[in-house]
Amino acid sequence: MMNLEDNGLKTYSKSLSIIVPCYNEEESIPLFYEEIMKQETFFHEKDVEFEFIFVDDGSKDGTVNAVKTLREKDERVHLVSFSRNFGKESAIIAGLEKSIGDFVVFMDADLQDPPAILPEMYEYIGQGYDSVATRRVDRKGEPPIRSFFARRFYGLMRKISKTEIVDGARDYRLMTRQVADAILSMREYNRFSKGIFGWVGYRTKWLEYENVERIAGETKWSFWKLFLYSLDGIMAFSTVPLSIASIFGILFCVLAFVFVIFIFVRALLYGDPVAGWPSMVCIILFIGGVQLLCVGIMGQYMSKMYMEVKDRPKYLVKEEF
Repeated sequence: MMNLEDNGLKTYSKSLSIIVPCYNEEESIPLFYEEIMKQETFFHEKDVEFEFIFVDDGSKDGTVNAVKTLREKDERVHLVSFSRNFGKESAIIAGLEKSIGDFVVFMDADLQDPPAILPEMYEYIGQGYDSVATRRVDRKGEPPIRSFFARRFYGLMRKISKTEIVDGARDYRLMTRQVADAILSMREYNRFSKGIFGWVGYRTKWLEYENVERIAGETKWSFWKLFLYSLDGIMAFSTVPLSIASIFGILFCVLAFVFVIFIFVRALLYGDPVAGWPSMVCIILFIGGVQLLCVGIMGQYMSKMYMEVKDRPKYLVKEEF
């Protein structure tokens, strides 16, 4: 389709939906908008128009008002405001459901996802890639303990999951509408986007960049939240923990059988059935701990199934435009 002129306004044949999950990002939003608009000339030359979808995840500051201020000067700005904090995964899926662009990109408002590489990402789409993903090559500025456990998590996922989850992968990802629709077709309640992106497949180009610190505000991801999020990823894309529980069960059944024979033979040869009770208590406590661990693993999977079966909405909208 060629560009059309209508009352002096240019109409573009393609559109890019920029989805921005926000939680207490009042200070970051104007700065983000300013930076992303620096890339507008490139995309207009490519016959692509912007669509902004800010998803407010139950913010407690003036995030909604900041988006409304942008809307007053740019009608391409849209808002989806949740009734409470539902989490970033819900914000991502809400943005996808509201988007209408031929291309979709997820970006954080804190500018840790540099808008400057967005043109390069689009060029790769033009070369035939279905998706362009980003990953950090370092974790500069992060607490060392968080970086350590993050690397251990990605290493573990590579071993126990068949889905590709790249170390340092960000949610900053540009994709075609086909890929976006494929992600939307996955309707599970317990979502782990990094795994979903890998599971749907398609031809993906990876771009690397150095870690960028937040332009304003504070991170919303505590160590505990990241730990729980990593558990969601493991449960969502691997059944190996269940296999480990089964292996433990078989192993300790065999050990118990061997130990019973040992005690029986020892009693026949030496008598003295009372000796050794401290070691017996330690063994009982150890086996009991392993049993509780295995029950806990199964309980985690059952809790995920429970939430899926209840089929609650992933989010509730308070306001949108």
